[in-house]
Amino acid sequence: MKIGIPKELAPQESRVAGTPETVSKMVKAGMIVSVETQAGVSAFIQDQDYVQAGATIQTSHASLLGETDCLLKVQPPLLEEVPQIKEHAAVIGPLFPLRQLELVKQLRAKNITAFSLDLLPRIARAQSMDILSSMSNLAGYKSVILAADHLNKIFPMMTTAAGTILPAKIIVIGAGVAGLQAIATTRRLGGVVIAFDTRPVAAEQVKSLGADFVSLETSHDTSQDAGGYAKEQSAEFYKQEQDIIHRYIREADVIITTALIPGKPAPILITEAMVKDMKTGGVIVDLAIEQGGNCPLTEAGKIVVKHNITLIGLTNLPSTLPIHASQLYARNLLAFLNYVAKPLADNALDLSDDIIKNCLITYRGDIINPLVKKALE
Repeated sequence: MKIGIPKELAPQESRVAGTPETVSKMVKAGMIVSVETQAGVSAFIQDQDYVQAGATIQTSHASLLGETDCLLKVQPPLLEEVPQIKEHAAVIGPLFPLRQLELVKQLRAKNITAFSLDLLPRIARAQSMDILSSMSNLAGYKSVILAADHLNKIFPMMTTAAGTILPAKIIVIGAGVAGLQAIATTRRLGGVVIAFDTRPVAAEQVKSLGADFVSLETSHDTSQDAGGYAKEQSAEFYKQEQDIIHRYIREADVIITTALIPGKPAPILITEAMVKDMKTGGVIVDLAIEQGGNCPLTEAGKIVVKHNITLIGLTNLPSTLPIHASQLYARNLLAFLNYVAKPLADNALDLSDDIIKNCLITYRGDIINPLVKKALE
């Protein structure tokens, strides 16, 4: 099987889908690996590093796409790239198919086997492939660094000859992977943290990191689906959440929001009225901005000030940490590739397998994922 690792064309994308570490393992497993020239340069990986790992360097983007049996991607293929991809090839990466229906149609038309790793089920045997968890970890870390940089005060308590400075108070909404990493990073910097989540089971994890926990008073069963992802809820449900959060917001210096629903707009949890009630000079980091944001005042790709509050809506935060982001992401892709390599080569994917049936979007000219199929219909 010939594996292709292209240079990402999406704007401001600095990650790469393979590193010398993972390329070396692919080669040892008998795969032929081709890497586009300069594919890893933004992650500080040189072409020569890939050559030493056993890859060949391809100078043409179109040739790499057209000669590859299995294409590894960081971002979904651009619509203009699809005609260049070899027919019947496989594509592995995050496709966000419910937001990329035209891309899905084009992949189906070319009989491409497309796996969307953003739809991996949250089960134990898929953990090593979980790109969302790996990237959310980095986003949670970077969100705190951004907040600390834009907050006009320090995070830790500090006792000096001039008196004591009280620690900053931080609210983290959502105790998933990103939220837990945000809590841990905030605690390392000395901030005081209150975390909110709909799942009672999250309380133990939050408290183990030294933060206080506030339940948003919904049951675990109704707040997430069978795959372990959050489900869309009623307007009344979110209004109740807003009311609970609002009680604590007046004392907050920083709010970090992480609430996402796959394939749906992010729920509004911080209203304009709540922003107005924050301390002057506070900061909101909206990690849900790529799906519309948890605060309607946040602007995608921008840092803005409204009502004397700094709102950070920067997108693709993992790409701002390209060295470690590429290392983690490439390992996730390698784990998935190893899982599907033989059935792919044999053209015999097991559509009853939980991992494959959740991630497989197009196969043999058909739409496989039921949610995507329904959206197209």
